[in-house]
This record gives sequence, structure tokens and C-alpha cells, in this order.
Amino acid sequence: MFPKISHTSRKVGIAHFSVLSILIQSSKILAHSQKSRKTSIIAAMSTTPLELSGKKRAERVQKMFSKIARRYDLMNRIMTAGQDIHWRREVIRHAKLDTGDSLLDLGAGTGDLAREALRQYPDSQPVAADFTLEMMRVGQKTGPLDWSAADALNLPFPDKSFNAIVSGFLMRNVTDVQHALKEQYRTLKPGGRIIILDTTKPRPNILTPFINIHLNYVIPFIGGLLTGEREAYTYLPDSTKSFLRAEELAVHMAAAGFKRINFDVKMFGTVAIHWGQK
Repeated sequence: MFPKISHTSRKVGIAHFSVLSILIQSSKILAHSQKSRKTSIIAAMSTTPLELSGKKRAERVQKMFSKIARRYDLMNRIMTAGQDIHWRREVIRHAKLDTGDSLLDLGAGTGDLAREALRQYPDSQPVAADFTLEMMRVGQKTGPLDWSAADALNLPFPDKSFNAIVSGFLMRNVTDVQHALKEQYRTLKPGGRIIILDTTKPRPNILTPFINIHLNYVIPFIGGLLTGEREAYTYLPDSTKSFLRAEELAVHMAAAGFKRINFDVKMFGTVAIHWGQK
């Protein structure tokens, strides 16, 4: 009833079956690999800097700021309705520099605070320091300044180097706030002043719904439109909401050794200027 299969035919049949099995298994493995790779890429793309830590977060933030460097100052003006210019002037006034005093503009970006120091104190000696090369390149086109590549967690300066250290929108981006404050304390001269301009986590109030709309929708939309980097301008509002309250940052400053600490809250509780003394 059934055809006989010779020994040779069996071998060929088994061989065909084995090759077919290998091809099927290979295609399954390839499909799984492609699926896993696609999932990994999507996961990587959907991971925000705030979900990372340590070196990985620092590298992600650095790349992000490199991409938005050319439009960074413009976006600051838009996001704050031009108020950041007045805040930077206030920061430098708090530095209370004397003739020839040195100032470190840490996380300088394009060097706005260092230039404001020269405007208010023409005989001062500001140094603009940042860990994003592209930011410094943009800043160099604006005018001459002394620049230095610097990581806020490992400052390349000797102890007691500066009369004042200022920063604008730096601290919420560092991976270790306490260590960054200790580094600034180390490099300040005795009696030197620290001034920090940064966002602060706002307390709930009657304006909270409008603040949330501005942070969650307006800023990402405009940032994406002007820079093509919506992720960066989603991260910036998110980092504001996850950063310390003004009172909490003051506590960290005290823990680092600073005295005479005070702060002033701006823009409906979303920005603060802190100052203290070594």
C-alpha cells in the first residue's frame, strides 16, 4: 500500500528535514533578535535623562545640551519672558566683587553670567566653565572670555581659587548636588560667596494648573519648534519638577559648610536665587 523508501532516500529526506528545521529555527532566532533590537531601541529612545544615573545621565545631558546650544539663549529668553536677564544681573550683584576679584561661572553655557560680571565689575577676572564643548563654542562667538572645560563634580581648580562662584540653571542637572556644592566650597577662598540661580520645585497654589500647562505643553512645543529637540525641552520642565524645593537646597548648602544662606523665589515659585558664604 505504501511506497518503500530506500536507505538512500531516507538519508536525503532526513537531510532535507534537518536543513528545513535549521532554516525555520534560524528565521525564528533572527525574528526574535530583530524584535529584541527594535524593543531595545524604542526603550532607549523613551528613556529620559532623569531615569538614568551617574555617568550615563551626565553623558545624556551633555549630548542634549550640545544639540540645543545654538538656540539655548533664545529659548531661555522665551521660557522666562526675558526675566532671566534680570535674574543674572541680580546674581552678579550678590557676588559683591572688589577690584581684581576672581569669579567662576560654573556650568556657564554660553557665558552670560561671566559677561554680566564684566559689565558690572570691569576689573573682575571671570572664568566661564562648562562640560559641553558645543556650548562653549557658541559662547566664544559672542565675545572674548576665559574658558575652561570643567565637570561640576570634579573641578580642575586648586583649593581657594575664587572670590565668587556663580551658576545659572546648573544644579538641577548634576547627578550629585551635595558633591557639587562641596567642590564649589573647596575652590572658594575664605569669605568667598556662592550664588545659585536655578529652577525650584513649586509648591501647589492657585496658579499650579497654569504653571503645569506652561511646563508640560508650552515649553516642549516651542522648544521642539525652534530647535527640533522636543526631548530636551521635555526634560528641562521635568527636571524642574523633580528638583529640590528652595528650602531643601538651602539645607544642602548648609551641609556643605556654607554660612549666611538666603534665597529669593521668583516667577510664581518656579525659580530661586540662593546665596551663601564660605
